[in-house]
Parts: sequence; C-alpha cells; structure tokens
Amino acid sequence: MHSNNGVYAVTDGEDRLLFRRRLPNDLAVVLRTLEPFREQLEAVAVESTYNWYWLVDGLQAHGYPMRLANPAKMEQYEGLKQTDDNTDASFLAHLLRLGILPQGYIYPAEDRPVRDLLRRRMLLVHQRTALILSLQGMFCREIGSTPSWRKIVQEDAEALCQRFGSQQELGFIATEQVEVIRFLARKIRLFEKRALEKATLRTSYEKLLTMPGVGKVLGLTIMFETGQISRFAKVGNYTSYCRGVSAKRLSNGKKKGENNRKSGNAYLAWAFVEAAHHAMRVCPQALKFYERKKAKTNGAVATKALASKWSKAAYYILRRQEAFDLKRVFG
Repeated sequence: MHSNNGVYAVTDGEDRLLFRRRLPNDLAVVLRTLEPFREQLEAVAVESTYNWYWLVDGLQAHGYPMRLANPAKMEQYEGLKQTDDNTDASFLAHLLRLGILPQGYIYPAEDRPVRDLLRRRMLLVHQRTALILSLQGMFCREIGSTPSWRKIVQEDAEALCQRFGSQQELGFIATEQVEVIRFLARKIRLFEKRALEKATLRTSYEKLLTMPGVGKVLGLTIMFETGQISRFAKVGNYTSYCRGVSAKRLSNGKKKGENNRKSGNAYLAWAFVEAAHHAMRVCPQALKFYERKKAKTNGAVATKALASKWSKAAYYILRRQEAFDLKRVFG
C-alpha cells in the first residue's frame, strides 16, 4: 500500500501467481478487479500502513475476510537479489497461505472516530506544552526567573510587556504566544467536551477510574487505545505495547545495542506517563516510588518506571475487573 496506489496479487494453493496488478487507491476499482476471484479467495491480507482504513473497511463491508499484516514482524530472506512491490505482495500471499502471516489488530471502525478525537486533543496538548516551555525559556533567559505558566496566561498584554521593559519585541512575542496558548486551551476543552458527549466508559473499563491519576479523559484514552484487553496474552505484552519496557539488547550482562524502542502505541505511552504525573500529586506511595527511582537514575526514567507500573496495574484491573489496589502495586 502506498499513498495513491497499491499492488494486488492473487496466488493459488501452490503459490502460482494468478493475478498481479498495480491499482489506484479507489475502492470501486479494487472491488471490480477482485470480483472474478471473490468466491475462491480464502482471505485478503493488507499491509498495515498508515492508510489502510478505507481499504479494509470497504472490503469487509463487501464480505471479504480480511487480515491485517504486521510488516514489523515480517522479514524476507536477506539473500534475495531484488525485491519490489510485486514480490512483496506475493510474499504476503505466501505467508497467508502457510498460515504464518504476522497479523495486526483491526480496530473496530465504529470506535475510530472518538479515538481520533482524543488523539487530536493530545496533539493540541503537545502544541500548547511546546509553546508554554518556549515562553518560560524566554522568561528565564531574559529576566532570570521562570514564573508559573498559569500566572503568565492570566496577565494582560500591558503587564507582559512591562516585564521586558524597553525590549518591545520580546513583549510582543510573549503577548502573541499567550494568545495562542489561550486559544489552544479553549480548543482542548472543546475536544474534551465533544469526547465526553460521544463516549462513555464501558463497564469493563470503569475500574480504571480507581487508579490514582486517571480521570475521565485519560480513562477514555486508555479504553479506546487498548481495545479488547483479551488480545494481550500476558501483562508483559500489554506493557510492551504501552512502551513501558526496556529496548536494550544485552549479552553477558553488557549492552550490545538497542531494539525498536518505538514499537508500540505512542498514545497509550503518553496516557500512562500523564497518569503517573498526576498520581505523584495525589498518591504518597507513587511519589515515594518516583523519588527512590529518581535518586538512582533521573526524573525521566523514574517517571517512565512509574508509568510502566501503572500500565501493569491497568492490565490486571481490566483482566480481573477489580479496583486498583496499592498493596498489590507496591507490595
């Protein structure tokens, strides 16, 4: 799959190529092309790229049995002289025929709109945070102190300009950035309101709210990003999906390199880090755990360690349908 086209291959039970063609990203064209093979097709494998929704949803709606191939777990023989889109498409069919195709999770189409709404909210939060840090950095450089961003955004344009004296350009920068921060804050609240109107926590996820640091928005984020908890066989699989495990490659106790530390769900990773930050404010045991880890490493690693512990707790909460238990988390 590419941004404007895809290569489609059909093979038989002995890997003989029956059809292969590059088609535009047009569902009507794809359906018309696959129609002659419709009755014989056992399944259709689609590579999990950033733009697979329209194709998988469209073919599923027309009764095709779909499989989402996970390209991160597929590797062809390295000794091949040449590979291209044609050979890759045939390779997908080959793995599918053998029953060894690494598959991804086809997220339910009906839940995707609210999930994407929450993702866009997170994007706005990141943009607002970047502007706040930039503004605080300017204050620190120019006047030697870093006031609270909540205090900054409450000041009017005249007060902000007075902070920088005769440096009018800096006052202009601060005023305009504060306006953008206020605008983003309003949009974030609008996205939150929309998400809360359109979705409620399912019964199986209501226990998440018993976790310190997890409110309705983070609870919804975890629910929509996790999907069915049953798809994770063990707690380690879920924590890895939340990017809460180390990606080091060790041999004889020594670091030999790193694996793909970005493998997993970035939105879940963010949600549990946010939950960890909030938990440290309301849960003394969480703060104590963080301080102990920070003394041995640094603040970022300590926060990530607490987020990892929170993701493990969330897994068991969802699996067992039990409330959060501090004794089980911290011993």
